[in-house]
Amino acid sequence: MKPSYYTLGHTGLRVSRLALGTMTFGTDWGWGADQATARALFDRYLAAGGNLFDTADLYTNGHSERWLGQFVREAGVRDRVVLATKFSYNGSPGNPNAGGNGRKHILAAVEGSLKRLGTDYLDLYLLHTWDRITPAEEVMRTFDDLVRSGKVRHVGLSDVPAWYAARAQTLAEWRGYEKLSALQLEYSLVERGIEDEFIPLGISQGMGTMVWSPLGSGLLSGKYRPSQGGTTAQGGGRLDTMAASGNPGFAKFNERNFAIVAELERVAQAVGRSMAQVALNWVAHRPGVATVIVGATKPAQLDDNLGALDFELPQELRARLDAVSATPARFPYTFFTPGMQAMLTGGVTVGDKPAGYAPPVLLAGKAAGVTGE
Repeated sequence: MKPSYYTLGHTGLRVSRLALGTMTFGTDWGWGADQATARALFDRYLAAGGNLFDTADLYTNGHSERWLGQFVREAGVRDRVVLATKFSYNGSPGNPNAGGNGRKHILAAVEGSLKRLGTDYLDLYLLHTWDRITPAEEVMRTFDDLVRSGKVRHVGLSDVPAWYAARAQTLAEWRGYEKLSALQLEYSLVERGIEDEFIPLGISQGMGTMVWSPLGSGLLSGKYRPSQGGTTAQGGGRLDTMAASGNPGFAKFNERNFAIVAELERVAQAVGRSMAQVALNWVAHRPGVATVIVGATKPAQLDDNLGALDFELPQELRARLDAVSATPARFPYTFFTPGMQAMLTGGVTVGDKPAGYAPPVLLAGKAAGVTGE
């Protein structure tokens, strides 16, 4: 992996284009890496020039944050790394205020994460999942208080509706709160739902997209190959383990997705790269994407993932992946096609503005690249 960094959204925070997700740090959920393996993954990623580590307060019952904090301290790299963690989920059954996105829980959750990570500040703090209750005003005011207190540097949202993210960013601008710099969302060849709303939102409002599950929960990793009758993982995998969990993030077995996997396998063979590398390369080069979170349970998996940006995917092969994974336009986007738009302009072609016309903030979601040697 050649070190490469983008600024995150509208901030000056430089983050690796490949981030290391640490949901696999711990075996509490029936899969994952033990502590020695997790440390090897941490060291490999750091040695490759990576600087962004993503975790959450309840990943592997808190082991993820504890181990990550321990590794950072032992390596003496706190100033070098960017620590991102999340809150929302409830770890205390029976206590309704021990989860969600209310001010009471946020303030308690941030203290817990700081303690487990062994640090006095977080580089990026994200709301993990919308609770359908808490007003955006309450979240953004609390975020701003945390930034002003010095406990948090930057803030973002994960797994929320686009309208909620737009309202939150507008409130921040209107009231002078710390603005959102990141949207952490699922995105891959088998999950392109964020392209209609979130990608344009992030680009226009200065929120960089942090991609989670870029390999479709492992479906695009190479463990599942239709050419080899692969409808179950070769040697087992997370999709098999979590098949009955009820989590929609793991509901990936269907005819459309296996058609995508088959085309991905052919494209990977054409460029002489692994299926995982091609899938990661594809999503990393999509508009608005600031960083792609990769996870692994074995060093060899991480080594393969870290090579995902070391090659250029030919346009004709990229187009094949675009086509096989395309999703039908839905209302109201059926009205935004060139043919329908011509009805608004009287048939006159309205060209794109020249490069550099738009102010920099409007281009922040497609952050300027900074490459390190």
